Amino acid sequence: MLTRTNERTQPEKILLAAYTCISTRGYANVSMRDIADEAGVVLSQLNYYFKNKEGLFKEVVGMMTSKYLKEIEATLEQESTPQKKVKGLINYFKNMLQHNPELFRLLYDFTGLAIWSPVFSSLLSELFKDLSDMIEKYIFNDLQLKELKGYSTKDLSRLILGSMFGTGIQVLLDQDEKLPETLNAMQILFD
Repeated sequence: MLTRTNERTQPEKILLAAYTCISTRGYANVSMRDIADEAGVVLSQLNYYFKNKEGLFKEVVGMMTSKYLKEIEATLEQESTPQKKVKGLINYFKNMLQHNPELFRLLYDFTGLAIWSPVFSSLLSELFKDLSDMIEKYIFNDLQLKELKGYSTKDLSRLILGSMFGTGIQVLLDQDEKLPETLNAMQILFD
């Protein structure tokens, strides 16, 4: 994600601190001063490198989306059949929910911001489009489908992505141990 700890630049330290603060406390509960303190820099450096709060958070969203896209694409590329790719994608989401729920919380926090902010809206819209395109490319194109029962592969890809993120919200809110298994139900579409 970023360079090694002892080689980080000031902007990298600030980005990592912002990511840490927001993913553990939420956007609404983090101030620029909190981020500066976490990064071990003076407050003015945040403005120097990122202009304003929106600029800083825009970079955090970029860092987060890059991480998501790389990890998900690597997961999809390593499997050989569409069925295995779906299983790999499901396992990726389950592992993230279990071992890195902060990344999901951050995504949901920024999604809430995107509803009100055109800057965040375009960033998150692009992330969801890229993820949907990946599902279509790696799963549906391998199935040699153009449509299924009148629905395009793009529509089906969006359905799968929405189901996974919706289930992720339920897991974070409910902490029901059986909810991550709900993701496995998606595999019946490919059997």
